[in-house]
Amino acid sequence: MGGSLITDKNRPLTHRPDVLSRLAVEIRAARQSALSGDLILGHGSGSFGHTAAKKYATRNGVYTPQGWQGFAEVWQSARALNQHVCEALAQAGLPVIAFPPSAGVTASDGQVFSWDLTPLRAALLAGLLPVLNGDVVFDNQRGGTILSTEEVFFDLAKTLQPQRILLAGLEPGVWVDFPKRTRILPLITPDNFTEIEPALQGSAAADVTGGMIQKVKSMLDLVQRLPALEVLVFSGEEPGNVREALLGACPGTLIRAHK
Repeated sequence: MGGSLITDKNRPLTHRPDVLSRLAVEIRAARQSALSGDLILGHGSGSFGHTAAKKYATRNGVYTPQGWQGFAEVWQSARALNQHVCEALAQAGLPVIAFPPSAGVTASDGQVFSWDLTPLRAALLAGLLPVLNGDVVFDNQRGGTILSTEEVFFDLAKTLQPQRILLAGLEPGVWVDFPKRTRILPLITPDNFTEIEPALQGSAAADVTGGMIQKVKSMLDLVQRLPALEVLVFSGEEPGNVREALLGACPGTLIRAHK
Protein backbone atom coordinates (compact mmCIF):
# COMPACT_ATOMS: atom_id res chain seq x y z
CA MET A 1 0.00 0.00 0.00
CA GLY A 2 1.70 3.13 -1.25
CA GLY A 3 2.17 6.14 0.97
CA SER A 4 0.26 8.22 -1.58
CA LEU A 5 -2.75 5.94 -1.10
CA ILE A 6 -2.98 5.72 2.67
CA THR A 7 -1.90 9.29 3.52
CA ASP A 8 -2.36 12.77 2.15
CA LYS A 9 1.19 13.30 0.91
CA ASN A 10 0.68 17.06 0.71
CA ARG A 11 -0.37 17.37 4.38
CA PRO A 12 2.20 16.26 7.00
CA LEU A 13 1.20 13.45 9.37
CA THR A 14 -2.23 12.98 7.79
CA HIS A 15 -3.48 9.46 7.19
CA ARG A 16 -6.69 8.41 5.42
CA PRO A 17 -8.65 6.26 7.90
CA ASP A 18 -11.58 5.56 5.54
CA VAL A 19 -9.23 4.30 2.84
CA LEU A 20 -7.32 2.14 5.33
CA SER A 21 -10.55 0.61 6.60
CA ARG A 22 -11.75 -0.19 3.08
CA LEU A 23 -8.41 -1.71 2.08
CA ALA A 24 -8.41 -3.86 5.22
CA VAL A 25 -11.85 -5.22 4.34
CA GLU A 26 -10.71 -5.98 0.77
CA ILE A 27 -7.63 -7.81 2.04
CA ARG A 28 -9.74 -9.82 4.47
CA ALA A 29 -12.19 -10.72 1.68
CA ALA A 30 -9.36 -11.94 -0.55
CA ARG A 31 -7.86 -14.05 2.22
CA GLN A 32 -11.28 -15.61 2.86
CA SER A 33 -11.84 -16.30 -0.83
CA ALA A 34 -9.79 -18.31 -3.31
CA LEU A 35 -6.46 -16.73 -2.38
CA SER A 36 -3.85 -19.41 -1.84
CA GLY A 37 -0.36 -19.12 -0.45
CA ASP A 38 1.18 -16.64 1.93
CA LEU A 39 0.71 -12.88 1.96
CA ILE A 40 3.08 -10.23 3.27
CA LEU A 41 1.79 -6.67 3.43
CA GLY A 42 3.90 -3.54 3.16
CA HIS A 43 3.14 0.17 3.26
CA GLY A 44 4.97 3.36 2.45
CA SER A 45 5.44 6.36 4.75
CA GLY A 46 3.68 9.03 2.70
CA SER A 47 3.24 12.31 4.55
CA PHE A 48 4.56 10.78 7.77
CA GLY A 49 8.16 9.68 7.18
CA HIS A 50 9.04 11.69 4.08
CA THR A 51 8.59 15.11 5.67
CA ALA A 52 11.11 14.55 8.47
CA ALA A 53 13.38 12.53 6.19
CA LYS A 54 13.66 15.39 3.71
CA LYS A 55 14.35 17.90 6.50
CA TYR A 56 17.30 15.91 7.85
CA ALA A 57 18.45 14.21 4.59
CA THR A 58 18.42 10.96 6.57
CA ARG A 59 18.63 8.74 3.50
CA ASN A 60 22.05 10.19 2.64
CA GLY A 61 23.54 9.22 6.00
CA VAL A 62 23.53 10.09 9.69
CA TYR A 63 26.75 11.49 11.12
CA THR A 64 25.92 14.15 13.75
CA PRO A 65 23.86 14.43 16.95
CA GLN A 66 21.35 16.51 15.01
CA GLY A 67 21.25 13.83 12.34
CA TRP A 68 20.52 11.14 14.92
CA GLN A 69 17.75 13.31 16.34
CA GLY A 70 16.32 13.39 12.81
CA PHE A 71 16.78 9.61 12.51
CA ALA A 72 14.64 9.18 15.64
CA GLU A 73 12.01 11.63 14.34
CA VAL A 74 11.72 9.72 11.05
CA TRP A 75 11.34 6.48 13.01
CA GLN A 76 8.64 8.02 15.20
CA SER A 77 6.72 9.21 12.15
CA ALA A 78 6.98 5.86 10.37
CA ARG A 79 5.96 4.09 13.58
CA ALA A 80 2.90 6.31 13.98
CA LEU A 81 1.61 5.47 10.52
CA ASN A 82 2.39 1.78 10.99
CA GLN A 83 0.21 1.84 14.10
CA HIS A 84 -2.69 3.32 12.12
CA VAL A 85 -2.27 0.63 9.45
CA CYS A 86 -2.06 -2.26 11.91
CA GLU A 87 -5.07 -1.01 13.87
CA ALA A 88 -7.20 -0.80 10.71
CA LEU A 89 -6.19 -4.32 9.69
CA ALA A 90 -6.82 -5.70 13.17
CA GLN A 91 -10.25 -4.06 13.32
CA ALA A 92 -11.11 -5.91 10.09
CA GLY A 93 -10.25 -9.19 11.84
CA LEU A 94 -6.86 -9.77 10.25
CA PRO A 95 -4.12 -11.43 12.37
CA VAL A 96 -1.48 -8.75 11.80
CA ILE A 97 1.99 -8.58 13.28
CA ALA A 98 4.44 -5.78 12.49
CA PHE A 99 8.04 -6.33 11.37
CA PRO A 100 9.62 -2.85 11.31
CA PRO A 101 12.91 -2.95 9.37
CA SER A 102 14.57 -0.70 11.98
CA ALA A 103 14.38 -3.59 14.45
CA GLY A 104 15.77 -6.31 12.20
CA VAL A 105 17.62 -5.00 9.15
CA THR A 106 21.19 -3.73 8.94
CA ALA A 107 22.24 -1.91 5.77
CA SER A 108 25.55 -1.28 4.05
CA ASP A 109 25.76 1.91 1.98
CA GLY A 110 22.00 2.03 1.52
CA GLN A 111 21.47 -1.65 0.69
CA VAL A 112 20.21 -4.47 2.90
CA PHE A 113 23.24 -6.17 4.42
CA SER A 114 21.81 -8.57 7.00
CA TRP A 115 18.31 -9.64 7.97
CA ASP A 116 17.30 -12.66 10.03
CA LEU A 117 14.03 -13.81 8.46
CA THR A 118 13.40 -16.60 10.97
CA PRO A 119 10.68 -14.70 12.89
CA LEU A 120 8.95 -13.60 9.69
CA ARG A 121 8.93 -17.16 8.34
CA ALA A 122 7.50 -18.35 11.67
CA ALA A 123 4.71 -15.78 11.39
CA LEU A 124 3.81 -17.03 7.92
CA LEU A 125 3.79 -20.64 9.09
CA ALA A 126 1.44 -19.62 11.91
CA GLY A 127 -1.01 -18.09 9.43
CA LEU A 128 -0.33 -14.53 10.57
CA LEU A 129 -0.17 -11.46 8.31
CA PRO A 130 3.27 -9.80 8.55
CA VAL A 131 3.29 -6.04 7.96
CA LEU A 132 6.46 -4.27 6.79
CA ASN A 133 7.01 -0.58 6.14
CA GLY A 134 9.49 1.92 4.80
CA ASP A 135 11.74 2.72 7.74
CA VAL A 136 15.06 3.99 9.05
CA VAL A 137 17.79 1.36 9.49
CA PHE A 138 21.29 1.37 10.87
CA ASP A 139 23.97 1.35 8.16
CA ASN A 140 27.57 0.25 8.61
CA GLN A 141 28.77 2.83 6.05
CA ARG A 142 26.35 5.74 6.47
CA GLY A 143 25.57 5.41 10.17
CA GLY A 144 21.89 5.40 9.36
CA THR A 145 19.71 5.57 6.26
CA ILE A 146 16.18 4.93 4.99
CA LEU A 147 14.92 1.91 3.08
CA SER A 148 11.73 2.29 1.09
CA THR A 149 9.09 -0.44 1.21
CA GLU A 150 10.03 -1.42 -2.35
CA GLU A 151 13.69 -1.80 -1.35
CA VAL A 152 12.69 -3.95 1.60
CA PHE A 153 10.50 -6.09 -0.66
CA PHE A 154 13.28 -6.26 -3.27
CA ASP A 155 15.59 -7.94 -0.78
CA LEU A 156 12.86 -10.11 0.70
CA ALA A 157 11.77 -11.36 -2.72
CA LYS A 158 15.25 -12.67 -3.52
CA THR A 159 14.89 -15.08 -0.60
CA LEU A 160 11.17 -15.85 -0.51
CA GLN A 161 10.64 -15.72 -4.31
CA PRO A 162 6.97 -14.64 -4.42
CA GLN A 163 4.71 -15.12 -7.41
CA ARG A 164 3.49 -11.52 -7.43
CA ILE A 165 4.24 -8.12 -5.94
CA LEU A 166 1.30 -5.72 -5.93
CA LEU A 167 2.02 -1.98 -5.69
CA ALA A 168 -1.24 -0.20 -4.86
CA GLY A 169 -1.11 3.58 -5.11
CA LEU A 170 -3.27 6.47 -6.25
CA GLU A 171 -2.49 6.21 -9.96
CA PRO A 172 -4.24 3.54 -12.05
CA GLY A 173 -0.88 2.41 -13.42
CA VAL A 174 2.25 3.86 -15.02
CA TRP A 175 1.39 6.74 -17.32
CA VAL A 176 2.93 7.10 -20.76
CA ASP A 177 2.63 10.89 -20.41
CA PHE A 178 2.70 11.91 -16.72
CA PRO A 179 1.56 14.53 -15.66
CA LYS A 180 -0.94 14.82 -18.55
CA ARG A 181 -2.29 11.36 -17.68
CA THR A 182 -4.00 10.32 -20.90
CA ARG A 183 -2.69 6.77 -21.45
CA ILE A 184 -1.60 3.94 -19.16
CA LEU A 185 1.20 1.56 -20.10
CA PRO A 186 -0.30 -1.96 -19.96
CA LEU A 187 3.09 -3.72 -19.87
CA ILE A 188 6.68 -2.80 -19.03
CA THR A 189 9.53 -5.18 -19.82
CA PRO A 190 13.30 -4.75 -20.16
CA ASP A 191 12.73 -4.64 -23.93
CA ASN A 192 10.53 -1.55 -23.95
CA PHE A 193 11.84 0.33 -20.92
CA THR A 194 14.43 2.38 -22.83
CA GLU A 195 11.68 3.63 -25.12
CA ILE A 196 9.35 4.69 -22.30
CA GLU A 197 11.88 5.89 -19.72
CA PRO A 198 11.83 9.56 -20.82
CA ALA A 199 8.09 9.69 -20.13
CA LEU A 200 8.45 8.47 -16.55
CA GLN A 201 8.81 11.04 -13.80
CA GLY A 202 8.86 11.06 -10.02
CA SER A 203 5.68 11.42 -8.02
CA ALA A 204 4.10 14.86 -7.68
CA ALA A 205 4.58 15.15 -3.92
CA ALA A 206 7.83 14.94 -1.96
CA ASP A 207 9.29 11.45 -1.98
CA VAL A 208 12.82 10.99 -0.69
CA THR A 209 13.00 7.43 -2.00
CA GLY A 210 12.71 8.22 -5.70
CA GLY A 211 9.09 8.26 -6.82
CA MET A 212 7.58 6.23 -9.64
CA ILE A 213 10.61 5.95 -11.91
CA GLN A 214 12.70 4.42 -9.13
CA LYS A 215 9.91 1.97 -8.33
CA VAL A 216 9.77 0.84 -11.98
CA LYS A 217 13.56 0.53 -12.28
CA SER A 218 13.90 -1.50 -9.10
CA MET A 219 11.05 -3.83 -10.03
CA LEU A 220 12.44 -4.33 -13.55
CA ASP A 221 15.73 -5.33 -11.97
CA LEU A 222 13.91 -7.75 -9.70
CA VAL A 223 11.86 -9.48 -12.43
CA GLN A 224 15.06 -10.03 -14.40
CA ARG A 225 16.54 -11.77 -11.36
CA LEU A 226 13.30 -13.73 -10.79
CA PRO A 227 11.78 -14.35 -14.26
CA ALA A 228 8.69 -16.11 -12.83
CA LEU A 229 7.76 -12.99 -10.83
CA GLU A 230 5.27 -10.38 -12.01
CA VAL A 231 4.77 -6.94 -10.50
CA LEU A 232 1.54 -4.97 -10.77
CA VAL A 233 1.33 -1.18 -10.40
CA PHE A 234 -2.32 -0.20 -9.95
CA SER A 235 -4.81 2.02 -8.14
CA GLY A 236 -5.91 1.11 -4.65
CA GLU A 237 -8.14 4.18 -4.74
CA GLU A 238 -10.63 2.32 -6.93
CA PRO A 239 -12.84 0.21 -4.64
CA GLY A 240 -12.41 -3.51 -5.23
CA ASN A 241 -9.09 -3.27 -7.05
CA VAL A 242 -6.98 -4.54 -4.15
CA ARG A 243 -9.23 -7.54 -3.60
CA GLU A 244 -9.27 -8.35 -7.33
CA ALA A 245 -5.49 -7.94 -7.65
CA LEU A 246 -4.95 -10.28 -4.71
CA LEU A 247 -7.14 -12.83 -6.48
CA GLY A 248 -5.11 -12.63 -9.70
CA ALA A 249 -6.54 -9.75 -11.75
CA CYS A 250 -4.29 -7.15 -13.41
CA PRO A 251 -6.00 -3.72 -13.16
CA GLY A 252 -3.01 -1.54 -14.07
CA THR A 253 0.53 -1.81 -15.43
CA LEU A 254 2.20 -5.20 -15.38
CA ILE A 255 6.00 -5.39 -15.04
CA ARG A 256 7.63 -8.65 -16.00
CA ALA A 257 10.75 -10.05 -17.61
CA HIS A 258 9.16 -10.97 -20.95
CA LYS A 259 6.35 -9.89 -23.29
